[in-house]
Amino acid sequence: MAKTKKVGITGRFGARYGRKAKRSVKIIEENMKKKHICPKCDRPYVKRVSAGIWKCKKCGAVFTGGAFTPQTPMGKTALHSIRKVAGEL
Repeated sequence: MAKTKKVGITGRFGARYGRKAKRSVKIIEENMKKKHICPKCDRPYVKRVSAGIWKCKKCGAVFTGGAFTPQTPMGKTALHSIRKVAGEL
């Protein structure tokens, strides 16, 4: 079996689809498959159930988020703004 150090998780595509497409898929899939922090119990046990649905293995919390990450960049910005306003009140 050939080494797939550079292509990593996208080694399954072989010589197909081109370097840029495989690089994009690699970044997305590696972020998607890593363990994320649960918003309820603050433990790294969150896994993707399906597109946009995430579940914590530890506390059983099921919540929605982005298709590939549990929290989208826009959601982080909104949460930051809400906390900032709530702190001023």
